[in-house]
Amino acid sequence: MARVHFENVTKRFGDFTALRDFNLEIEDKEFLVLVGPSGCGKSTALRMLAGLEDITEGSIYIGDRRVNGVPAKDRDIAMVFQSYALYPHMTVFDNIAFGLRLRKTPKDVLTTKVKEAAEVLGVDSLLDRKPGQLSGGQRQRVAVARAIVREPRVFLLDEPLSNLDAKLRVHTRAEISKLHKRLGTTFVYVTHDQVEAMTMADRIAVMNEGIIQQVGSPQELYDEPVNVFVAGFIGSPAMNFFEAEVVEDGGGVSLDGDGFSVDVPDDRAEEMRPFLGRRMIFGVRPENIHDEHFVPSGITAAPTTVKVDVTEPMGNEVFLHLLAGKTKLLARVDPRTKMSADDEVEVVIDMERMHVFDPESREAVRG
Repeated sequence: MARVHFENVTKRFGDFTALRDFNLEIEDKEFLVLVGPSGCGKSTALRMLAGLEDITEGSIYIGDRRVNGVPAKDRDIAMVFQSYALYPHMTVFDNIAFGLRLRKTPKDVLTTKVKEAAEVLGVDSLLDRKPGQLSGGQRQRVAVARAIVREPRVFLLDEPLSNLDAKLRVHTRAEISKLHKRLGTTFVYVTHDQVEAMTMADRIAVMNEGIIQQVGSPQELYDEPVNVFVAGFIGSPAMNFFEAEVVEDGGGVSLDGDGFSVDVPDDRAEEMRPFLGRRMIFGVRPENIHDEHFVPSGITAAPTTVKVDVTEPMGNEVFLHLLAGKTKLLARVDPRTKMSADDEVEVVIDMERMHVFDPESREAVRG
């Protein structure tokens, strides 16, 4: 069993605390992604799990074994780095076989394992080449092949796609997802790219300033972010945020901002009544703001008059930069829209998808 458990883990570098009271359970065979901005502590957590950083406080378990103080080589893990870390003077075959040779694996077994891993990663035709003769994507696949031949209990991947171009990143993340399903092993993956996290993870742990903000499935984080940080980090383009006062409106409740006013749906009005008269943070995702001519069926529509500032046609969609008074909004609308810069138009906000946050705690308001 390759369950991973961080228990009250803290990591300090002198006066700087990189991780604070870090608690996380990663299930056997799960693909868990640690995501967050640079400096949030995600790579530090991975390096402590790998045995490359000492733990200041707390415990880390792999299975039922507490691994504090256990050397990296004895933890039965394999790590893939952003930098590939291939030996330039060795062939692809020898790079993949390196860890097996250290374990004194019999030659016939070693050869079989290397060829099988190379075939899985699509580098079986490159075994006689050296890293300098490979593309970035090929080198990354060799690094992954070197990891899987060891058949570890846990795979650790630290920003493995960062050095690849956009097209190759899309291809390689799909290959890593397929590899996880094929191997049936626990994967712990670190990235700052929320698109990678959303497309690959069984669950995501969103981190900021050494603290886990929220753990959940990609859809849970997208639909029900617990605070402003998670709401703004998950989703591309990012969620729109603006201040709005909660007001009584003819027996209902509305949110009044600078240049706009939108009615709160009846089924969510009661959760907003305790905040009447207060200014709250109102959030709406760009994909929940629609051209009035292309409104999906079944939504709770709040029409709002805006001015189009900039349009960005993307082929399959159009990004509209909008102004409602001094409030700036980004909308992601149907590509058939006829809206253009400087138009005064009406857009429709899907209020069933609204998010409201307390401006002091920055936490989501729940019904």
